[in-house]
Amino acid sequence: MSSGQHLFSSNAICRYLFEVNGQDSSELCNQWLEWEATVLQPTQIHQCPEEIGRICFFFFFFPTSLPQEGKRNLLVTSALPYVNNVPHLGNIIGCVLSADVFSRYGRLRDWNMLFVCGTDEYGTATENKAREEGLTPQQICDKYHAIHSSIYKWFQIDFDYFGRTTTEKQTEIAQDIFWRLHKHDFLMEDTVEQLRCESCQRFLADRFVEGICPHCTYPEARGDQCDKCGRLINAVELREPQCKVCRQTPVIRSSKHLFLDLPKLETQLEQWLDKSTSTGDWTANAKQITRSWLRDGLKPRCITRDLKWGTPVPHPDFKEKVFYVWFDAPIGYLSITANYTDKWEKWWKNPDQVELYNFMAKDNVPFHSVVFPCSLLGAQDNYTLVGHLVATEYLNYEDTKFSKSRGVGVFGDMAKDTNIPSDVWRFYLLYVRPEGQDSAFSWADMATKNNSELLNNLGNFINRAGMFVTKFFDGCVPVMELQQEDKKLLALVGWELQQYIQLMDKVKIRDALKHILNISRHGNQYIQVNEPWKKIKGEDTERLRAGTVTGVSVNIACLLSVMLFPYMPTVSQTIRDQLNAPQSIISTMLQGNGTFVCALSAGHRVGTVSPLFQKLEVDQIEALKKRFSGQQVFDVYYGDKVRALKTQKADKAVITAEVTKLLDLKKQLALAEGKSPEPAPQKGKKK
Repeated sequence: MSSGQHLFSSNAICRYLFEVNGQDSSELCNQWLEWEATVLQPTQIHQCPEEIGRICFFFFFFPTSLPQEGKRNLLVTSALPYVNNVPHLGNIIGCVLSADVFSRYGRLRDWNMLFVCGTDEYGTATENKAREEGLTPQQICDKYHAIHSSIYKWFQIDFDYFGRTTTEKQTEIAQDIFWRLHKHDFLMEDTVEQLRCESCQRFLADRFVEGICPHCTYPEARGDQCDKCGRLINAVELREPQCKVCRQTPVIRSSKHLFLDLPKLETQLEQWLDKSTSTGDWTANAKQITRSWLRDGLKPRCITRDLKWGTPVPHPDFKEKVFYVWFDAPIGYLSITANYTDKWEKWWKNPDQVELYNFMAKDNVPFHSVVFPCSLLGAQDNYTLVGHLVATEYLNYEDTKFSKSRGVGVFGDMAKDTNIPSDVWRFYLLYVRPEGQDSAFSWADMATKNNSELLNNLGNFINRAGMFVTKFFDGCVPVMELQQEDKKLLALVGWELQQYIQLMDKVKIRDALKHILNISRHGNQYIQVNEPWKKIKGEDTERLRAGTVTGVSVNIACLLSVMLFPYMPTVSQTIRDQLNAPQSIISTMLQGNGTFVCALSAGHRVGTVSPLFQKLEVDQIEALKKRFSGQQVFDVYYGDKVRALKTQKADKAVITAEVTKLLDLKKQLALAEGKSPEPAPQKGKKK
């Protein structure tokens, strides 16, 4: 303004910059912003907008991470979650949580890390969700992107950037890759037979068709892939197909589409795969699934769809179509990075300097190991291809599958309402991480692991070590004179640390966690054998021995705080705060093959020590188990949903489909409980 006043304060601009950059301000930044808003007088804020912006950026933001010469540069992605699905525990452990643990670990190792993810927002699933809720597709994306962000924030997933695929960068990069594939003759045209639902008046995306698998006869195969045998399917091959929205039988219609010519790229792909799988850390299931695809021979894969909500195909002959989500969504990794930094190509077109890690569940493997690499190979633009493909098996819920519609299982937006800290959720999910085979979440097992491993083992050792310093040595670490027994323990702890590092380097996250718990077990045994609470009352030599045991124990607790950081970041910080540990331990303990240093030397003053964990009681766990069993969901969830649809005057077909779904689910529950699925006959009224 001409008066020198500006419409927006630097405080508002700073907060806006944090929001649009997908980042959270630190506690220090929040304190500064609060001070600026309440203490500085308006007359002090007269800088020009450019100066305000410059100050804000350089004061608050680290420069965006870029590959560095002489360092190990790791680009980490987790599979992009569908925006309209609220993630359950299996989704969280399979993708974002596993990637977060490895990224946090990489930073402890002083690797140069970039961890990106975001919501996959295009496709029929979003269109249908918008139709159900009476919103536009963009409104649905905005609503559920915020839900995803909130869930991952609560689980302490530390993305460098969490973006989305509905951006201009997505269109720009996807269309560039398309034209490059077109230029190098890796695209072909063909007429496709598709399933169209006349009731819904639309072509059906593969995930909205369900039927009997033509290969293994699994009755709930999707239109693109069978979850049981893992084979790819064309939707028209399904036996007895049904539209998942209205349960009507679709009809076959023809439409002209574009295909990625995978057979033409097969030789290049195999040469690259031979190198990547032999030099990188690919999980066994990722290798096996990829080999089965190649063994069956690659076939051309359709990359276009008859939809409105998607990245538009730029070819004039296909201007009414959009890119098929399997082609479009993985490009989201690139566009999300491009929204993080305009120098995104230094990560994604730099295969000599950058190692790419992909984290996902096993059903996503073919798209990351075969289809997406073929798109990038065919583009011939020096793209960074995946070097380490980390795929989990499935996490089930108790003895069944997670189901939002049936109210079975814990979903991300429900976990915080259990009053169980997010670090405990992280710990248990990582403890049962399905690394080599499917595993199951169990409430009883979660309580057992919390009470035995966290409370009685890890928490007990760390609390005792700190309390001995406080109670027996006035809060200062005592002098230590090591005996042979102490040296043996330190050697054993050092070996456990080395095993932890070797396993984490190979992304064996669940196995590495066991070595943390082994160390605290060794520590508990060491304390129990030496009984410092008795020796402190004895002669000088015994008091010295009590001091040595206490000093060694509290230093082991310090090491554990660092090793725990990738798994339980809040607990890790709490331990370091209680021990008043120097920040330098974070950057020294995990260097090289592991260095167990004496971080808390004699005379070091610890802080206030208190218990780290709480017991999970039987009645508490039983109540939670019942709450998430699905027994109360039908009338509450679906009754409310049907009433809401009627209030919104939704399409009759949508309301009918929801009523049908409710009745089907009630029948399934009745059968599962051994009851008759048919309603009891009503008694005639007395005349």
